[in-house]
Amino acid sequence: MAPVAEFEVRRGRLFGLAYRLLGSAEEAEDVVQDAYLRWDRADRAAIEHPNAWLAKIVTNLCLNRLTAARTTRERYVGPWLPEPVLTDALGPLDTVEQRDSVSFAVLVLLERLTPAERAVFVLRAAFGYGHREIAEVMDLSEANCRQLYRRATHHLADRRPRFQPDREQRERLAARFLAAASTGDLRGLEAVLADDVTSHTDGGGHVAAARRSVVGRDRVARYLAGGFRKIPDTLDVTFAEVNGGTAVLVTTAGTLLGVVALTIEDDRISELHVIANPEKLRFVARTLSHSGGLTGS
Repeated sequence: MAPVAEFEVRRGRLFGLAYRLLGSAEEAEDVVQDAYLRWDRADRAAIEHPNAWLAKIVTNLCLNRLTAARTTRERYVGPWLPEPVLTDALGPLDTVEQRDSVSFAVLVLLERLTPAERAVFVLRAAFGYGHREIAEVMDLSEANCRQLYRRATHHLADRRPRFQPDREQRERLAARFLAAASTGDLRGLEAVLADDVTSHTDGGGHVAAARRSVVGRDRVARYLAGGFRKIPDTLDVTFAEVNGGTAVLVTTAGTLLGVVALTIEDDRISELHVIANPEKLRFVARTLSHSGGLTGS
């Protein structure tokens, strides 16, 4: 098999790894391309286990970027959220753990971890690596990897993989949410929001957005009703599968203006992640454009 073909069959998995580690789709693409260049130059006859070799390359490239990114994210204007990615672009999500590991809720929590803790957790929880395999990828002892994994799970103790309703149920609830929000129906919004619902908005200082998360059903309902009231009738609002869950896409004339990702538990919306920073919408907009999901004049 040609080097390019050998790599391409693994590209999706490598992108999924890099994205979980970085929370940035565009950076993940850059990392995967860098990994390909190293693969192309390598003596592949000497590579006994290509999957492990490439996972190690991608992990180390991501660790270097994460270390540099920590300072930048500490200075970020308002809540920092990951870049949205269409679920189909994230590769197989066959288990609850795999699907949960790309959710906004988990990706935000992963920011609490050190780069090494994050890498060990992702390799173990999302890709099913054993501690011995992780030790080889990370160039650490097996005991050290076990310790890093314990620390990571302790930091994420509040978050456990949760049962997700099927896509039809999620979209039905999302339609009720959208109908209530777009008409300013506070009672209708309260009916679909959990008591302790939280809304996070990432404008990155580029667009007007709440600098702090909004918490509680009444406050979130009023915040959403006020926000949707400002949306002109010329905008289009549709649904898409994003980061393993249902999201609302706000577009105008083929331009994506925002993604509202909904976390649904017990037939209520428990969390909203609103990505309005234009820089964080480029990847998903490009993906939608290529698939014909965005059209405009």
